[in-house]
Amino acid sequence: MAGNNGGPWGSGGGGQGGDGNRGGGGGRRPDNNQPQIPEIDELVKKGQERLRVLMGGRGNGGGLNGGSSGGGGDNGPRLTRGTIGLAVLGAFAVWAFSSFYTVKPEEQSVELFLGKYSSTGNPGLNFAPWPFVTYDVVNVTSERTENIGARRGNNGDGLMLTTDANIVDIEFQVVWNINDPAKLLFNIRDPQLTVGAVSESVMREIIAASNLAPILNRDRGLIADTAMQDVQTTLDEYESGISIVRVNLETADPPREVIDSFREVQAAEQERDRLQRQADAYANRVLAEARGAAAQTREQAEGYRARVVNEALGEASRFTSVLEEYSKAEGVTRKRLYIETMEKVLGSVNKMILDKSVTGADGQGGGVVPYLPLNELNRSQTSQAGN
Repeated sequence: MAGNNGGPWGSGGGGQGGDGNRGGGGGRRPDNNQPQIPEIDELVKKGQERLRVLMGGRGNGGGLNGGSSGGGGDNGPRLTRGTIGLAVLGAFAVWAFSSFYTVKPEEQSVELFLGKYSSTGNPGLNFAPWPFVTYDVVNVTSERTENIGARRGNNGDGLMLTTDANIVDIEFQVVWNINDPAKLLFNIRDPQLTVGAVSESVMREIIAASNLAPILNRDRGLIADTAMQDVQTTLDEYESGISIVRVNLETADPPREVIDSFREVQAAEQERDRLQRQADAYANRVLAEARGAAAQTREQAEGYRARVVNEALGEASRFTSVLEEYSKAEGVTRKRLYIETMEKVLGSVNKMILDKSVTGADGQGGGVVPYLPLNELNRSQTSQAGN
């Protein structure tokens, strides 16, 4: 094809008389400085031949120069060792791609050997030889929520009956995650539905065991804690692999249809309680005063009794002593008693009594009445008694 035998720049006509043609004016020999286009074409063909060999085909055999480019030497792709190697390499790559998998830090995998539980994969690169071992990856750290009672306008699942025959509308939220993905996959068909059913059942049981007032006021936290423990216990009995994180008791109110009347009743009850407290305070105050007065009266009576008894004992003791003295000296004692009695009787009387021997009334005296400053004597005696 090269210009060795003429070519487009050769004689073109017959091969004879080449020299004559050179010298003639029919053809023009190419310049050595121009690009050699036939060599580029040869390089392209050489490259195609090498690519055919790499793909498993056969070369032209006779070489580039000897064979014809469109001859019978090219029979198409054939099954060779290289083809088989590439196929095996591709199949291994596909198998490896299907057997190695990655588990994220927040996930765990469950590996099944021929459909049965085999092991639990940890975060990182895991190997499960396909198709004998398959796997499921489960997110175990993310928190899932189940709201109960929020659809009270549709099915009334938040309306619950209390012990004192009242109806309360409960709305609460259960937050849960997965602690054992194998149990979750093999024991629970619908985890969300299971958590919701168990939570509602447990909450109904708790509300049915309590009165209405504590539910609305002070026992909300206690109800939430009790519900979380009971739901977890029930799910553990099911071997669900679910962990309850918390229970949020969001709303606990009477039903919307009677909430106004309920609030009026509550206000009346609060007023009743206020009046009851006032009455109790008044009763306590009056009772305390009455009890104090009674105690004071008892103390006074006790003091009076003790005083009277002591005085009686003193009088009895004095009488006993006088009796003893009387038994010893009867006349003296009688006279002393007489004088003391007369002193008591006449001690406060403003009157002077004189003996007959002084006044002469017995006939022996002079009958002279001595001058006595009785008034002065009385005053002096009174002043002495006051000092």
